[in-house]
Amino acid sequence: MNTHPLTGFACAALAAIACTLIGFAMESRFDLVNIAMVYMLAVVIIALTLSRIAAIASSVLCVGAFDYAFVPPRGTFTVDDVQYLLTFSIMLSVALIISGLMNNRRIQTETQAALTLSAETERIRSTLLASISHDLRTPLAVMTGASSSLAENGEKLSPAERVALANSIYGQARNMSEQVAKVLQMTRLESGEINLERDWVAVAEIAGPVLTRLKEKLSGHRLIVDFPSDLPLVLADAGLIDHALGNLVENAAGHTAAGTVVKVKARCLEHEIVISVEDFGSGLNDADIERVFAKFERGSGGGVAGGVGLGLAICRSIVKLHGGRVWAEKIPGGGAAFRFTLPVDPAPTVPSEA
Repeated sequence: MNTHPLTGFACAALAAIACTLIGFAMESRFDLVNIAMVYMLAVVIIALTLSRIAAIASSVLCVGAFDYAFVPPRGTFTVDDVQYLLTFSIMLSVALIISGLMNNRRIQTETQAALTLSAETERIRSTLLASISHDLRTPLAVMTGASSSLAENGEKLSPAERVALANSIYGQARNMSEQVAKVLQMTRLESGEINLERDWVAVAEIAGPVLTRLKEKLSGHRLIVDFPSDLPLVLADAGLIDHALGNLVENAAGHTAAGTVVKVKARCLEHEIVISVEDFGSGLNDADIERVFAKFERGSGGGVAGGVGLGLAICRSIVKLHGGRVWAEKIPGGGAAFRFTLPVDPAPTVPSEA
């Protein structure tokens, strides 16, 4: 444990004083050797919990206090009996040995933590690069093919064919931009660079623009929206909750077959609002429920969604910033529900007019 030197000295001094008071209480019933063990215990505790300097200071102060208060002739630092010199030497040796062992253990722990962090960082970097390279390969190939056709045979193509190729390039470029944006947002969330800009907002007012923005991706599904009119306002960062809800809706649309139902709803419990995105596709297996919100993970169910596997991880981080919970669960009869909560704070009061 790394402590300020003055803190270590203060703890060592307090330990010596406390042991001396305990020694006075024990003096009438116990031999000096037992009182010495009290000082030894203090030295051991200081050596185990504080720095090496604090342990040495503790042993010196405890030896001095024991000698001055209890070893004849009392009230002096003179030692008549040589056996107490051995006691003092043992006390100092114990402090040095234990503090040395603890220091080595701390170094080993810090080294292991650094190695673990380095390995995890390398794993994430490798996973990210592999995921991005895999998921960007297809859109890049589509864009290359379409742009090549326009460049080489544009004048031979009909207007409809040129528009189709241009739309293909635009769509793939947009998907690539969204994936890169998710990587950047996950990085900002993990580094703590995002500050919440909370304001009172209705959940339905957040959901409306989200569903409008994702209208094209939801076009092949039957969308059901269920937001009671009496939902209370929430104190939240509307932009971030927009991202969280949007990621859940995109996940549902991308991992279920066309024609299936996607249901977006909200319910108010006692102290929180539960927002759910339910789909009626192939559902989740038990392993997916546990890992689906982890970075770079994707469910094993059906669907055609690509991406780098960050959408649900971003949702989890955003919800946690707001003090909420997020989880996935199976729907009876098939399908999956992804839910998150937002705390319901006391609504602001409107001052009455005089």
